[in-house]
Amino acid sequence: MPQRVLNRIHAFLVLLTERPVSLYAAAALRIGYGLLYLAFLLREFPHRDEMWGPGSPWTPELARQMYDQSGWASVLILSDSRVYFEICYAVALVTCALFLLGWRTRAVSVLFAVVVVSFHARAIFMADGGDNLMVLMAVYLVFTACGRRWSLDARRTRLRASAGKTAGPHGGGVRNQLRDARIILITVLHNCGMFVIAAQVCFLYGCAGLYKVQGPKWGNGTALHYVLNIDVFRPWPELSQMIDGHHLLIAVVGYLTVLVQVAFPFVLFGRLKYPVLIVLLGMHVNIAVLMGLPLFSGAMIVADAVFLPDRFYRAVGGLLRRTVQRAGVMRAGAPPGTAPAAVPQQPGPAG
Repeated sequence: MPQRVLNRIHAFLVLLTERPVSLYAAAALRIGYGLLYLAFLLREFPHRDEMWGPGSPWTPELARQMYDQSGWASVLILSDSRVYFEICYAVALVTCALFLLGWRTRAVSVLFAVVVVSFHARAIFMADGGDNLMVLMAVYLVFTACGRRWSLDARRTRLRASAGKTAGPHGGGVRNQLRDARIILITVLHNCGMFVIAAQVCFLYGCAGLYKVQGPKWGNGTALHYVLNIDVFRPWPELSQMIDGHHLLIAVVGYLTVLVQVAFPFVLFGRLKYPVLIVLLGMHVNIAVLMGLPLFSGAMIVADAVFLPDRFYRAVGGLLRRTVQRAGVMRAGAPPGTAPAAVPQQPGPAG
């Protein structure tokens, strides 16, 4: 029995220090959150001064007073100049784009976290659950190797490898030891970061489900009726009223929501997690449409991607490549369903 425990501990340490896990999931998180925040900043571009700039009702002086008490910080209040704010906004847009593309990801991820925290802290009273989750994930991703896949960094590494410029075992023993220690440190930080992200999502769903269980309206199946009749969260009143008319559907969806959220942390190590993730995807899409909370729903959908294995992302990547190749063949004039002609084999040298 002790030997079995020791073997498991050894296997865990090997996994923690020698192999970075969920590299594709980390890349999906990087792309998802970079794209979400870039779209968010572009959408609010006409209102940027009222939300975060010197013209905001929540003035920089009021923000400084709050930061002295709350501990928050923001680079946006370092100066009250409008020119400074516009420069910060332009830098934020560029940072989100570079983070999305995975260019110098290790450094850009730090800048992305600073951008997200700064904009969140500058308009903290306008934030919702999606903004809070975005802040947490931006900080967590700093510790992950989220630029190893689907990034400009990964492309540059492949080009160097194909050109034979990969770093070999040159240098003295101390240099090799330092390089190995750096690799182990990066691997451990990445694995711990991915574990914290997964734990954060589990904690979020578990707490949300347990909180709903305590409410009588969720217990009697009428909670969604009240949700659909909140004027602030009804971008499509006619659609909300139409759905609210189906009382049985409202009750079933309410009970299913509570069940899925409470059960979520317990189904992650089996195949049952896939239908649960599909149900959660549908739930977040409905929240985005019916309640007008696209940023919150998008942040939750991207967070759920951490639980998909790398083989899923490789399969999706292969499917996309085949789709692009078929589209290229069709644009070239080949009839649909026709495979591209194979290149005839060239004759080798005589003899």
